[in-house]
Amino acid sequence: MPLGFPGPLDTALAASCDRRRISPTLARRGMIASQHPLVSSAGLRVLADGGNAVDAAVAAALVGTVVLPSRCGIGGDLFAIVAGQDRSQERLAFHGSGIAPRGASLEFMREHGEDAPDGRRVLAQQGPLSPAVPGFVAGCFSLLERYGSKPFAELAQPAIGYAADGFPLSPAEARGIAESADLLSAYAPSAAIFLPGGEPLRPGQTLRQSDLARSIALIANDGPDAFYRGPIAKAIGEYLAANGGALTADDFADHETAISEPLATTYRGYTVYETGLPTQGFVVLEALNICEQAPLSEMGLRSAQAVHTEVSALRLAFADRRAHAGDPEYVETPLDRLLSKAWAAEQYRAIGSRYAADIDTGVLAPGDTTSLVAVDEDGLMISLIFTLSAGFGSGVVAGDTGILLTNRAGHCFELEDGHPNIYAPGKRTMHTLNTYLIADAADAPVLVGNTPGGDYQPQWNLQTITGLIDGDLDTQAAAEQPRWQFDPATYPIQRGEDFVLAVEDRLGDETIGELEAMGYPVRRAGMWGAGGSVQVIARDPETGFLCGGSDPRAEGMAVGW
Repeated sequence: MPLGFPGPLDTALAASCDRRRISPTLARRGMIASQHPLVSSAGLRVLADGGNAVDAAVAAALVGTVVLPSRCGIGGDLFAIVAGQDRSQERLAFHGSGIAPRGASLEFMREHGEDAPDGRRVLAQQGPLSPAVPGFVAGCFSLLERYGSKPFAELAQPAIGYAADGFPLSPAEARGIAESADLLSAYAPSAAIFLPGGEPLRPGQTLRQSDLARSIALIANDGPDAFYRGPIAKAIGEYLAANGGALTADDFADHETAISEPLATTYRGYTVYETGLPTQGFVVLEALNICEQAPLSEMGLRSAQAVHTEVSALRLAFADRRAHAGDPEYVETPLDRLLSKAWAAEQYRAIGSRYAADIDTGVLAPGDTTSLVAVDEDGLMISLIFTLSAGFGSGVVAGDTGILLTNRAGHCFELEDGHPNIYAPGKRTMHTLNTYLIADAADAPVLVGNTPGGDYQPQWNLQTITGLIDGDLDTQAAAEQPRWQFDPATYPIQRGEDFVLAVEDRLGDETIGELEAMGYPVRRAGMWGAGGSVQVIARDPETGFLCGGSDPRAEGMAVGW
């Protein structure tokens, strides 16, 4: 069977209690998979109306910025990989993140930062000093300029409608508002939207965002200049200046989306493509290279030895990320070495038979992001991920723009002298986000996938890819396989916390017991409690048929026609 399509093993699993959804979604003419039903349905309408996969992804992402306010927004960032089915067509990675304030020095940010639990100084994690220039809007226009067949103004109409008229709030988003109530209450524009009357909105209540509707409509009418060089940038800069922020309209004015060939490595006959710097896509590729040294299929992906191998590979790759990676305009990261098979073999030899506490990693935190994948009838495919960083980002809605701003600068920059990702005015921070595409041995693109989850993203993406290739699982089964994740990895605020491996109980008592016997500090996460929102679509290059999977741990779906 083609990669990601159901076979006999998956049919047997569908009849067991190990799966929540009986099968993947199958279709021929187009498909989108996302974290929210309204996001998926918006993209499907575009596909059915003659739009291509990129058109559908942009329309869906815009709806996501409205209906998933804790996870994403037009005040956040965007990364994507796009490929056409023709083997001669280019594969491009879009890196849509912006710079830190040019007018705020390292000394200023240290002075106005906060103390981490271990006493180190870190940047202000949220609030007016935490945003960087948002890259989402420019990223959408860059995608459409290269691949789109419909104008942004048309694709933005569903998002404008949901923002202006409102929509029933999902339980997950209502829970996010309640959990972030203290943050949101600190800023009057934020509280007015999400805490009307001083109380968090409840599931099923209508969330209206009329100011956001006007901002999206202004961008639809006037293009990206309205956001980066016009009234929106001016309004954001004025609000931040009046509330202790440092980002200015001048910081917005020269923003551009960085477009390049994606990073790539081979894995058991397939080519896996990933977003480049400043994302940590190379972490997934380096970990895959290390895992390729081991017979994961023979081990069985649910075995303690396979989990130990994958965890160790990721910890080694995260250590390299912390030691070497930063904004490519400021730091030379040795990607040729880090992604070489020789380096992978050397790293694999360093993996012992037990848990090793002394692998030099940073810190991991889950983050709040969302993602989607789409494929159209002609085989154009896109994997897109977009974010505010933490839940509700900075927490700051910039005055009457209705726009929540990201806290990516505060969340991810380091303050340690000599660190490749140290804060600097005008610099882009390293990103936890990454997204991937897989081509077969004939170099035909056959699958797109991703998941939100901060530093859990490389861990869950690795598990999904090995599940598809080593485990021969279909897209839905790969999204549903028993999940694990570990802390810490890269976030500065939590560095020094004790290592913990969280595992879902479905991994099995025997495997969990063996991991504990290897020395792993294990925390059980319940049957489905590890989190994540894996989205995957596979395409059979011979028939053009599509096969999609969507993580049942979230409220989204894969839909096709």
